[in-house]
Amino acid sequence: MIDNLLNYCSNFTQLSDLDKEAITLNFKPIQLKRKDFLLKEGMVCDFVAFLNAGVIRHYHLKNGSEITCDITLKNNFITDFKSLTQSTPTNYYFQILKDAELFVIKKDDLFRLYAENRNIESLGRIMAERVALRTIDIAMSLSADKPAERVENLIKQRSDLFQEVPQRYLANLLGISPESLSRIRARRETQ
Repeated sequence: MIDNLLNYCSNFTQLSDLDKEAITLNFKPIQLKRKDFLLKEGMVCDFVAFLNAGVIRHYHLKNGSEITCDITLKNNFITDFKSLTQSTPTNYYFQILKDAELFVIKKDDLFRLYAENRNIESLGRIMAERVALRTIDIAMSLSADKPAERVENLIKQRSDLFQEVPQRYLANLLGISPESLSRIRARRETQ
């Protein structure tokens, strides 16, 4: 199982045998079932996780309603950077939508690896940049695009979500109703 994580990391930086050993020793496997939580509001996020298999929805509550902020599919890292770096309670929930296999590293172990290993520090920076770019894309789309444009962008950028995630969560992520998402997709298919 760890080979998938090592292969993924190797796509972004060259890892020596010592780098691979450090990753193998410090990322611990965990499994979570559908509807379980990796993180809940009020907890301090003290980890970074690699999603080896499964689907995780990121959401927060606003006036009692769940607002989906992002969805993580396999072969991606997940954390709450603000909570992780500032040691403050999170406002987010990371809920498992599809049974998940993860590799988790605790904050102290991660920062120790950064200090000891330049390749792993570079990898961490690259992963943080990728997450930041995805977050910026989502925010820009929600603030500037019409609903049909948001759907089109999501289909172009992350079409795999449409095979893995229930429509109600995709609609919530896009800031529209499930019915609107159905109408937009139906119109798109007839064009």
